[in-house]
Amino acid sequence: MLKRFLPNEHVKSIFDIQPEKLKQRGIKGIITDLDNTLVAWNVRDATPEVIQWFKLMKDNGINVTIISNNKKERVELFSEPLGTPFVFSARKPLSRAFKTVAKQMGLKKNEIAVIGDQLLTDVLGGNSAGFYTILVVPIVQTDGKITKINRRIERRILNYMRKKGQITWEE
Repeated sequence: MLKRFLPNEHVKSIFDIQPEKLKQRGIKGIITDLDNTLVAWNVRDATPEVIQWFKLMKDNGINVTIISNNKKERVELFSEPLGTPFVFSARKPLSRAFKTVAKQMGLKKNEIAVIGDQLLTDVLGGNSAGFYTILVVPIVQTDGKITKINRRIERRILNYMRKKGQITWEE
């Protein structure tokens, strides 16, 4: 059961995710979370570094779609200036939105990576849908109420996995 919470890969930030490595894995598309993955949850717009990362992916033929449990206004304000497709109110970890995006991209499960900062939404949802999952360290340590609860549960899961030798990285 806990295997569904185990990401395929763990990195400090999206900037550690490079197109060459993704292409070696056969990855042609990215489904990424927004808040605390791309920017802090309380930051409205993409930073110049995030804009550059999106451009790098696009220049290398890797499609990116943002998928968020947040409201339309938040996700749209962030995504539209980037010219990036998005899904709001995605109801992660349910796999429906993930599968819809894969269909829109016209890619197979093994050609898509899901990137996010939460085990209970991003990794669980991506794994349940059959995608390669990459967990990033949250950009900031502050969160909304629901996410704070999720983080407590995640810490327990991560500690258990660490004790079992399933993960080797530090938080």
